[in-house]
Amino acid sequence: MEIKNFLKSLSIMHIFLLAGLSLFTIWVIFQINSFSTSTTGEGVYLYLIPIFALLGYFGSQIVFKKMTSKIAIDLQLEEKLKKYQSALHLKYALIEIPSFLGLFTYYNSGNALPLVISICLLAYLAVQRPNKENIINSIPLTADEKSQIQKALTRNK
Repeated sequence: MEIKNFLKSLSIMHIFLLAGLSLFTIWVIFQINSFSTSTTGEGVYLYLIPIFALLGYFGSQIVFKKMTSKIAIDLQLEEKLKKYQSALHLKYALIEIPSFLGLFTYYNSGNALPLVISICLLAYLAVQRPNKENIINSIPLTADEKSQIQKALTRNK
């Protein structure tokens, strides 16, 4: 596995997840085209969305750290990167799911609270872009592996 291609594929996946969620957000906003801040008579989902968002936000961090901390230092670099990729996929899913739920709730209720929460989760997902510093800081690497990643990702920029 070439490290440069690995990071490129992670970046492309991140961009597509972000673009899909962004386009869906824009579509939902244009479909409803109104905002309500009333919480009377609203469904139970209006109260569950903040809880799901908090679980997604903190859960994504906890699960990611737990999964990356379980990567053994004596594994081959390719195996470490595969485990990192799995952890990153789960992290993104834990951020996206509450955001989609918030957008569906906004679509059904017109209440702005789930929309605002979804936009905040979208912004958080945007700053979670994979890069070499995150890889180096998240995975237990030997000094040789760190220099290998640095060389591979600084060449031909």
